[in-house]
Amino acid sequence: MTLPPASHAPDTRLQLLTAWLHSHANRYALDLATLVPASSDASFRRYFRLDGKEAEDAAGTTLIAVDAPPPEKCREFVQIAQLLSAAGVNVPRVLEVDYEAGFMLVTDLGTTVYLNALNPDNARGLMRDALDALIRWQLASKPDVLPPFDEAFLRREMELLPEWFIGRHLGREMDDKTRGLLDRTFALLIASARAQPQVFMLRDFMPRNLMLMAEPNPANPGVLDFQDAVYGPITYDVASLLRDAFLSWDEEFELDCFVYYWERARKAGLPVDADFGEFYRQLEWMGLQRHIKVLGLFCRINYRDHKPHYMKDLPRFIGYARKVAGRYRPLAPFAKLLDELEGRAAEVGYTF
Repeated sequence: MTLPPASHAPDTRLQLLTAWLHSHANRYALDLATLVPASSDASFRRYFRLDGKEAEDAAGTTLIAVDAPPPEKCREFVQIAQLLSAAGVNVPRVLEVDYEAGFMLVTDLGTTVYLNALNPDNARGLMRDALDALIRWQLASKPDVLPPFDEAFLRREMELLPEWFIGRHLGREMDDKTRGLLDRTFALLIASARAQPQVFMLRDFMPRNLMLMAEPNPANPGVLDFQDAVYGPITYDVASLLRDAFLSWDEEFELDCFVYYWERARKAGLPVDADFGEFYRQLEWMGLQRHIKVLGLFCRINYRDHKPHYMKDLPRFIGYARKVAGRYRPLAPFAKLLDELEGRAAEVGYTF
């Protein structure tokens, strides 16, 4: 059956989800009266928590009901959850799924998000746990299993910048000079990304999508929001983790984490560059590709999807991008453009 999208009829979707859960209520001892919103994200997916059991002989717990209206990626979620679990990464276990309707019932990894739990006392250990989990995931990599993060994919993401940040948000016409500068910058970043070893890549591996598990559970962190995983550059998820939309670190801490990952990855047999300096350049350029995408993406989410709260993080990503572009001579023209755009963005404003 064809169901209405969440953005147009959320109450109807919730009614349908509740009816679907009712059909599984006996098997999992679901208490539908306890159904409450758990979280939402930048897409149309929604998450609800309710009381229940993972199995008939299990103790009472809470479970997560997922409303992921097509074309949200239920099939991909299930496939990648199985891959991650087989690699030794802690992810929700899928108990029930209706692909056509876009509903899932999954186990609950709790309510303590890395983003809220990290502090100066625990950050080093928690981030190392995350990097160790990433290494396990990368070690499981095989070609032709996940979609390739290829040149077309990389370019499509970066084109969000001229369309939504420069064009829509700043109201600037794209002249030939600016277009040529962007094309040259994009070509450099694509070439660097494609030259790297390719591995399983989560794409949104960041503290907002990592869960701090209750002690003494050793499977830390729990990993969420992985349905967009692809096969791509080995540095991408490391850059995503440390140069995040919602949290910034000083360079000393960043470097400590990057060195930790590089040493552990080499010891595990992952094909990171033997020269740490070159590995660091690859990581920075990969991060810049992501930051370019996010500047456009957050503007698109604001103007197209009417979710303005991401706009307050634009200055963070302009800062990330300017710092990286300013360090490398081939990227100097792009750094100059960013200086100009930042001044224009300050005039336009980041929030509404």
